[in-house]
Amino acid sequence: MFYHLEGIVSDIDINLAVIDCGGVGYAVSTTANTLSKLKVKDRAKLYISEYIKEDCFDLYGFASLSEKRCFEMLLTVSGIGPKAAQAILSTSTPESLAIAIMNGDEKAITVAQGVGKKIAQRVILELKDKVSKEANTVTAEMPAAMNAADGDSRNDAIAALMVLGYSASEINGVLRRMDVSGLSTEQIVKIALKNLI
Repeated sequence: MFYHLEGIVSDIDINLAVIDCGGVGYAVSTTANTLSKLKVKDRAKLYISEYIKEDCFDLYGFASLSEKRCFEMLLTVSGIGPKAAQAILSTSTPESLAIAIMNGDEKAITVAQGVGKKIAQRVILELKDKVSKEANTVTAEMPAAMNAADGDSRNDAIAALMVLGYSASEINGVLRRMDVSGLSTEQIVKIALKNLI
């Protein structure tokens, strides 16, 4: 099982990067967001998600763990395969996708090539339901002073981080160390992601 690949970027194509690791070139499918951070002949490290079936063994690589986690979370949605997950993450960052899911914003998801309204609705429905109960658990574990202030932004941020695949204990640990007063949901998610990775 691959966790990450680190080597020289020997080639870049549409949705694909070739990473040369000790003379072996690994073809890694990836998102537009990750590709924008890569340059041929530069050293790169990509976090890997393997997709194995009878007739294929594909590697999907991501510049950040949050993007990898989001990709793997999308694969849990019925009818979403790696190509659709890759397309969605090519048009959205993990944090913007998580917020779109929590806000029920279908349009933000249908911007992805080949992703229609029905798939977007399924992503929102399945992932939002999956995290809502767990988000309430994290909120209940917060200190009372933290619960009172900026509750909506914080609660939405908790749910968004859960969409990205972070556990209640990971989120709780980071948010306890953060001052979220006056911050928007997006700001809380961005700061928390820096501390979670």
